[in-house]
Amino acid sequence: MREDGRLVLAGAPIGQAGDVSPRLRDVLRSADVVAAEDTRRLRRLAADLGVEIGGRIVSYYDANEAGRAQELIETLKEGRTVVVITDAGMPGVSDPGYRLTRLAVEEGVTVTALPGPSAVTTALAVSGLPSDRFCFEGFPPRKQGERARRLASLAAEERTMVFFEAPHRLRESLEAMAGAFGPDRSAAVCRELTKTYEEVRRGGLAELAAWAAGGVKGEITVVVAGHVPDEGPPDVEALVAEVDRRVAAGEQRKAAVADVAKAAGMPKRDLYDAVHKRSTTP
Repeated sequence: MREDGRLVLAGAPIGQAGDVSPRLRDVLRSADVVAAEDTRRLRRLAADLGVEIGGRIVSYYDANEAGRAQELIETLKEGRTVVVITDAGMPGVSDPGYRLTRLAVEEGVTVTALPGPSAVTTALAVSGLPSDRFCFEGFPPRKQGERARRLASLAAEERTMVFFEAPHRLRESLEAMAGAFGPDRSAAVCRELTKTYEEVRRGGLAELAAWAAGGVKGEITVVVAGHVPDEGPPDVEALVAEVDRRVAAGEQRKAAVADVAKAAGMPKRDLYDAVHKRSTTP
């Protein structure tokens, strides 16, 4: 019977080395192979943590991901533990890791994750935008036409959206979002999360694009509010019925009209006229 190894997808800190868990320290010491997006950053992280990596270190980044994944699968089949770690965040989320995970699943190799800090959920939490439902859209396309088409397809998306973007493309991406979603759509630009110069800018997309025109540096995560569907004109008959119900329960008509109109976003004079017309109609 073949005894397969274990693939561990390890979340790396997005800024502060102190955010890592004791489990990450342990797995870096004990793994047979550590596949790193940047081996120099891995060694620097290990030094910051006071950890000596016990296994073999190999590079695993975009350019060599396909070939290296097959090599690592063979290592896993030998019963070894392979850890994948990227520069920041979780492998496979806009970072190398998906291909190897897919191959491991197909081969029946055990895949597990060592959770860690995430720029996606961190930005969502500090944005001040609704977080009960959200979607992650990764990096917008670099080419203007492709980016415009992608954003246009998201114009009716009602969930809060989270994007990554390079600092030198931030202004043009925010301008494109303003064109697709509207200049006043609420958003937050989260820069250098958890780091010394962390900054969160909140406002409308056009306002944020103007700010970004002055130049922005660092790691960027953009959070954009979802589309709010137009509910159309209020159902006046239903509002009049609600006022009648409140009046029958003992509430003053003037107060009932004011409360119901305010909740419906309707001028109270219009609702009062409808109530009055209803009361005088035989």
